[in-house]
Amino acid sequence: MDEHWMKLALTLAESARGQTAPNPMVGAVAVKGGRLVGSGAHLKAGTPHAEVHALDMAGEEAAGCTLYVTLEPCNHYGRTPPCTEKAIAAGVQRVVIGSLDPDERVAGNGIRRLRAAGIEVEEGVLREECLRLNEAYFHHRKTGLPFVTLKTAMTLDGKIASVTGDSRWVTGEEARHQVHRLRHEHDAVMVGSGTALADHPRLTTRLPGGGKSPLRVILDSRLRLPLDSPVVDTAEAPTWVFCTQEADEKKEQQLEEKGVRVFHSVPGPHVDLATLFRILGEHGILSVLAECGGELNAALLRGGWVGKVMIFLAPKLLGGKESPTAFDGMNPERMDEAIRLQDVRVESFGEDWCMTGYPDDRMDGEGS
Repeated sequence: MDEHWMKLALTLAESARGQTAPNPMVGAVAVKGGRLVGSGAHLKAGTPHAEVHALDMAGEEAAGCTLYVTLEPCNHYGRTPPCTEKAIAAGVQRVVIGSLDPDERVAGNGIRRLRAAGIEVEEGVLREECLRLNEAYFHHRKTGLPFVTLKTAMTLDGKIASVTGDSRWVTGEEARHQVHRLRHEHDAVMVGSGTALADHPRLTTRLPGGGKSPLRVILDSRLRLPLDSPVVDTAEAPTWVFCTQEADEKKEQQLEEKGVRVFHSVPGPHVDLATLFRILGEHGILSVLAECGGELNAALLRGGWVGKVMIFLAPKLLGGKESPTAFDGMNPERMDEAIRLQDVRVESFGEDWCMTGYPDDRMDGEGS
């Protein structure tokens, strides 16, 4: 039965995807005598945690209950009080935890506090599912860097546009709707200057029910971005542009006057990715959706910056030696040099498919 109730807690946590950063998604349920007596999810940073919602709903029935929570309860004062003290005061008898919290302020302290108070603690129930839920949070806590999801859309023969650069549309409406959902779920969306210049994207979230538009990150070494580009309009979403020290100072001033933040990387012809991701991580950006062209996609993969790959496949054949591909510049000499994806899953969106996988052998998680 522990897995049954943890699955419900995971569903609750998932319902807040895209809303909780820089905090993790967390779900909790309180169960007594085989009955659900309380449930909740963390909805937004600075608001009550999932455990608080579940125990408040349970009320007097929280005494003697089992509390299921997807992430180790906190044991420190931040913007909200410790969840461990809430559970102790409520008289919780048993706590079942999905995954430990790698945050140095927690990191096992929550479990130790609960056990010291005489509460039985079970950990690791549906651990892999709980780790996957908060893969960006775990990665950021361990490395200080954002978790990068590389997203691309291509034909079955690997083309992302025609020889003229026309790419509207590679995939159908259902797949494009899912991309807007992905933007809502990520802290930032990233493109290179080539994509910004060729496609004139807004890079905002446009869902029928609304949604959160992410920070827009543009890699533009020489600040070629036109002042009338849609991404320069910061009324819909903030925009950060990363350039090199060779960029035009006047253009930098003009962009900043429009509300765009400009960051310089080390000298050189290209933006230094290590500098870019370090700055994003320091500003609390946990997740980045990379919607880049072939050259930048290849650079991200070669540099080991990509945590997850999402490829939307359209049942089309475009052909053409000059038609751009999703990963230009990889050029391995042998098949055994190919980047393999692990834990692959396939979903359908209308007539298109989305293949998702991880370039690494194993996703980073707590304690690993």
